[in-house]
Amino acid sequence: MFCKNFINKIGGEKMSCLGNIIWMIFGGLFGAIGWIFTGILWCITIVGIPVGKQCFKMAKLQFAPFGKEVTTVNDSGTSLVLNILWLIFGGFELCIANLISALLLCITIVGIPFAAQSLKLAKLSLMPFGKEVR
Repeated sequence: MFCKNFINKIGGEKMSCLGNIIWMIFGGLFGAIGWIFTGILWCITIVGIPVGKQCFKMAKLQFAPFGKEVTTVNDSGTSLVLNILWLIFGGFELCIANLISALLLCITIVGIPFAAQSLKLAKLSLMPFGKEVR
């Protein structure tokens, strides 16, 4: 039983690594650059630094989404206000970019798992605050 679980765990890590490498080549890099660019724009103002830090966290997820889980940790009013501001000032454009990427990846059967990751990131692009990446 131990060997079977160990082999499955190692195989899963290899598949996540391979998936992340292919992801970076076929769209993840461009999405991460979008997150980084938006984070830099937010960090220009002192008030926007917390929003910019969130953008950089999401850029890291955009680089390697396989093997990671996003959970909601905070549903407070502050997160809601920041999510509304985010949606107005940059989240919608990044969501559209991820949706276009998902559409292009769905052309082939091999691209469907990558399209699913892109759709997960599109949803996260709309409301990223109050979320944690594990």
